[in-house]
Amino acid sequence: MAQLNFKGKQFVQNHHLVVPFHELIPQKGKSLTEKVSLHDNLIVHGDNLLALKALLPTYAGKVKCIYIDPPYNTGNEKWKYNDNVNSPMMQEWLKNNTPVDKDDLTRHDKWLCMMTPRLKLLKELMHENGTIFVSIDDVEVHRLRLLMDEIFGEEYFISQFVWKSRQNKDNRNITGVSIDHEYVLCYGKKIRGSERNLSQYSNPDKDPRGDWVSANMVGLLPAEQRPNCHYDLINPKSGINYGKPKYGWRYDKEAMNRLIENKKIIWPANQDGRPRRKFFKSELKQEYTGFSSVIGDGIFTKDGTAEIESIFKKRVIEFPKPTLLIRELILQATESNDLILDSFAGSGTTAHAVLQLNKEDGGNRKFILVEMEDYSDNITAERVRRVIKGYSDKEGTGGTFSYFDLGKPIEIESLLSGKNLPSYNDLARYVFYTATGEEFDDGKVDVKRNFVGESENYEIFLFYKPDLEYLKNTALTLDRAKTLGKINGKRRLVFAPTKYLDQEHLDELRIDFAQLPFEIYKLAK
Repeated sequence: MAQLNFKGKQFVQNHHLVVPFHELIPQKGKSLTEKVSLHDNLIVHGDNLLALKALLPTYAGKVKCIYIDPPYNTGNEKWKYNDNVNSPMMQEWLKNNTPVDKDDLTRHDKWLCMMTPRLKLLKELMHENGTIFVSIDDVEVHRLRLLMDEIFGEEYFISQFVWKSRQNKDNRNITGVSIDHEYVLCYGKKIRGSERNLSQYSNPDKDPRGDWVSANMVGLLPAEQRPNCHYDLINPKSGINYGKPKYGWRYDKEAMNRLIENKKIIWPANQDGRPRRKFFKSELKQEYTGFSSVIGDGIFTKDGTAEIESIFKKRVIEFPKPTLLIRELILQATESNDLILDSFAGSGTTAHAVLQLNKEDGGNRKFILVEMEDYSDNITAERVRRVIKGYSDKEGTGGTFSYFDLGKPIEIESLLSGKNLPSYNDLARYVFYTATGEEFDDGKVDVKRNFVGESENYEIFLFYKPDLEYLKNTALTLDRAKTLGKINGKRRLVFAPTKYLDQEHLDELRIDFAQLPFEIYKLAK
């Protein structure tokens, strides 16, 4: 496989692994729900790299469809590289902290350095049968495709879809070419396909086998390539010989005789006609046909702009994607109860598409949006509020969402210093995910028993208090070990600052001990 090299690659290759987990702080006033929950539809305000890492404990391997619309890096977006990677070169980039534009000779390197850790975290969040769609244009499409080959696997490339995004010609381009299209790169295992048009099926002769269509039986290859399909076709009742077409018939003689016996041939009244096959709707093997690599027929950028103006009565954001385009992609990658993630949420088109689909088919799809800009509340979330409640002459879709701000990092080293101590549930989420890689459920936490969850192989316990005295007061002792409850066959993984138990007692009680903070990753990977 071809390798993509760029300035800074060695520094960002594993950067996603050292990005700290952060707290997610619920914002009741900005949410549209009675009970703010991480298991609701989500809108997260904060840097999307940090937010994606914060979502891992709850959603690793759960997201069925990812759609992102990152900066295209045309040189006009004025985006900034802002990831805190510890290397002199990266620090120099951060120190300058200037918008990336056409005059920046490292803009392609910066863009790839920005995309790499985010795509790697998205892969960790994606379901094993999930699909990712990434909108892009000619500036970075070739680099992005190589990068995604590396991260998602070249064998999981599905398509480089083309979307005719511009309806009218652009005469401002100095090359004389009107760039009327964008791309959507797609990686995964398989997409659904297009719905078949069944309106052509009917039953004019009241055939008891049901609706059918008249299908062509003329072959595709000359006699030298497929001699067994070149023969005279004769109606056994009338004796009319219809001869053989230039490219023969689509079926060999044996298969054709079966069609004749089963009365599946439509015989013309004279020999100048072409016999055709009766193809019954019941014979269809697949509900869907191939999905075109050209998407969004009749859907243009201007439609996304018109939607925004209808919702807000003014243009609050430039070039938003149209809801119908995202709807088309979501339908290709999800069932009615799946989870969809957009970590470059912008105006919230993805949430709009999910809510609209749920209203149309009664589905229960959920969305997660991440937006780092200050307009996360007054544009991204506000659009979702208006879509749910209704706007202009549009009826509301119904639904809820919970709004979270990205909080402070959960630095395990801080457990020793007693500074910025995380809450019990935040640390529980952290240790559970890093030890198991599985979804954490807040509802199963039992603080009295110090129980934080159960994996396939372990019951997991955390002895911890978010105060300066926790090191002294939360050691694993024999008395505390006996509070863990009845042994149910699984081993018990216990996190605590220290222990006062020998190995004999640990084995007797089926306990594996992991010391905070040094052994957080004891059983990770």
